[in-house]
Amino acid sequence: MRLTSSAFSDGGAIPRRFTCEGENLSPPLRWSDAPAETRSFAVLCDDPDAPGTWHHWAAYDIPADRATLAEGAGRSGGGAGLTQAVNDFNRPGYGGPCPPHGHGPHHYHFRLLALSSASLTVHKGPSCRDVEREARKHLIAEAALVGLYER
Repeated sequence: MRLTSSAFSDGGAIPRRFTCEGENLSPPLRWSDAPAETRSFAVLCDDPDAPGTWHHWAAYDIPADRATLAEGAGRSGGGAGLTQAVNDFNRPGYGGPCPPHGHGPHHYHFRLLALSSASLTVHKGPSCRDVEREARKHLIAEAALVGLYER
């Protein structure tokens, strides 16, 4: 399985428009080669360079026949028909990279999880951690895309 973005390459810099200093839009994502038995997807984004790992986004119950998320799909309030978790900024949806000034480059891991379940059993208003914990119980395959950003 492969996860890509037209906005940045794996290991490349995340453009400002997708960060807290820009428009704070989720980047466009595209995936391919998902296992045939996939029933749904989850998309996660986190920053392991932050103390304790900072969770920026979790979108889940994405239908198995979908292979893209458009730019800005992670807007809070269920943009693009997505079911989204509450991020570590305490808001639903996507929260872009926003590392401390002078902290050096942070690595933002966008991860696509192919799942054996069509929907996840999580409580109302789950955190990104809740979604990942439940998704991993149904994991078939995983792909990652890493972008860098520093202020």
